[in-house]
Amino acid sequence: MTPAIALRGHARALADRPVVLLATTVLILLLLVAIFAPWIAPTDPYDLASLDLFDSHLPPSWMPGGDARFLLGTDSQGADLLSLLMLGLRTSLKVGVLAVALSVAIGLTLGLLAGYFRGWTETIIMRAADIQFTFPAMLLALLIGGLSRSMLPVNQQESAAFLIVVLALGISHWPHFARLVRAAVITEAGKNYVMASRLAGRGHAGILFRHVMPNSLNPVFVLATMDIAFAIMTEATLSFLGFGMPASQPSLGTLIKVGYGYLFAGEWWVVVFPSLMLIVLLISVNVFGDWLRDRLDPKLR
Repeated sequence: MTPAIALRGHARALADRPVVLLATTVLILLLLVAIFAPWIAPTDPYDLASLDLFDSHLPPSWMPGGDARFLLGTDSQGADLLSLLMLGLRTSLKVGVLAVALSVAIGLTLGLLAGYFRGWTETIIMRAADIQFTFPAMLLALLIGGLSRSMLPVNQQESAAFLIVVLALGISHWPHFARLVRAAVITEAGKNYVMASRLAGRGHAGILFRHVMPNSLNPVFVLATMDIAFAIMTEATLSFLGFGMPASQPSLGTLIKVGYGYLFAGEWWVVVFPSLMLIVLLISVNVFGDWLRDRLDPKLR
């Protein structure tokens, strides 16, 4: 089946599922907003020279006291909340995608080695994964993040926060991919085409990367898509607890944390809009991931 035919088949399948089509459309729009946020945001909320404290705590523009310049209102510094949401969405998606990419890189490599070579290689890798599974992902991310920060000077911790969060989330999620890939590789390694490749004199690297790995990637794509939502949610939780992104590089979790302090003062918009953005993003990713699993897993068709 050519890629064009497969793409048309997926498009028809999407058209038959209105809810999935809506979620996919919303997800694409959010991705576009995140990618182009620095250029389409109404203002630059990080430019201190452009902020005016007289514009602080303004409600959304449609409410009494609102300002037409700030559609969703402003925060305590007078920064436009819509601009903050766009840039926070960008940060959250970057963290989620890069953390999952790191998890896939580690898990795919170790899963290939464990499933293909078996023996002691498999035992060591899988026991390491089992040990890591005994720690909750959140606790492990907090531990890795804390250790990483402790090794850096105080004046560098804020600038390195993004890389630390990506590293913590990426390392905490790799066992899921390693187990999945190992099971797929064990199944593929016993098939006739692998036997024929060995008889033809192909090396282990050629068999692994040219034959076994491409046929083991479908479940990885599905898990990676759904794990992005989990990574975004975990990052938001870490940021809300104060162990994630700093205020100078806010994610949706950071905005929710900052806005929570003003919720009981009646300034609900500072926390409600970032929360709604996070909920819509997570639902869209999960719905698309469920549909992708149904499409790529022949047993579920």
